[in-house]
This record gives sequence, C-alpha cells and structure tokens, in this order.
Amino acid sequence: MSNDIKKITRIWHGVTKAIHADEYLKYVEDTGMKEYRMIKGNLSAKLLRRIDGNQCHFLTVTEWDSYESIKKFAGEDYQKAKYYEEDGKYLIEFEEHVVHYETFEY
Repeated sequence: MSNDIKKITRIWHGVTKAIHADEYLKYVEDTGMKEYRMIKGNLSAKLLRRIDGNQCHFLTVTEWDSYESIKKFAGEDYQKAKYYEEDGKYLIEFEEHVVHYETFEY
C-alpha cells in the first residue's frame, strides 16, 4: 500500500424539496459543476441525486490534485461550502462545511 496521496475528494451535500429536483439539478450543472471543471487541478466532478419522499438529496463529489487547487475554487477557507446566488431559492438548509477525504487508488 502506498502512502502517497494521489487525490483529495471533496463532498458537498444539499437538500431540496422533491418537486424542485429537476430544476435544481439543472441549476447545479450550470453553476457549480461548470465551475469545478474550469479550475486547473480539478480531476473529476460527479453529481449524485436521491429522491427520498418529499425531499431530494444532492451530493457533489469532486476530485482534486491538491488542497491548493481546491482553494482556487472555494477560497482560503476551503472547508466552507460554496453557494451560488439562487441556492436559497431551492435549498432547505445550508450546511456550513464540506468534507474532504484523502483518496487512494489501487
């Protein structure tokens, strides 16, 4: 097993009403997902969605080559969640932080 960190995975979680699931999906594609892919050092970006009753959970799962690259997207306080102008129109709550994982491949 190698101890060399090859990637950092950043995960953000958000919840909308289920009736807004498709609209919010498009909004995230046009904002966060688009911006992730424009940042040098972003290795991948995935968007997960799960409708559960009258709520819809979203996860953005991005992989980065370093914390410095993440800061290009999120700013110096890279552990804080980044929100966009119309997120308040959809999100039920605003989680303050994202989570980061050292990512190893075998």
